[in-house]
Amino acid sequence: MTDSKMQEILRAKVNMETSRIHFKELQKFFASGAAVGVSTQLDLVEVALQMHDDNKRQFEQWLQAGMVAKVSDAQAADWFANDTEVWAVVVSPWVLVQEIRDGMPH
Repeated sequence: MTDSKMQEILRAKVNMETSRIHFKELQKFFASGAAVGVSTQLDLVEVALQMHDDNKRQFEQWLQAGMVAKVSDAQAADWFANDTEVWAVVVSPWVLVQEIRDGMPH
């Protein structure tokens, strides 16, 4: 199987593992420091794939641009208070979360 085909299969698998979930249900991940916020300017599945592939260079760029970061206390408090639903996907040991825009993950 080609690398391209393997990447396509992995992308489909990760996409199927994303789900809408109320942030309140992710509190244990936030409390342990494992909740990572992803900007709505990024594709959640692509971020998960880059994390899976341990692409440190890409993550450094996103971190420096403020597009990926641990969920802040203020953001978590807001999402908790408003019972916000987010898109989430697990890339162990992390949980990537993204605000929902237009009903779809970006």
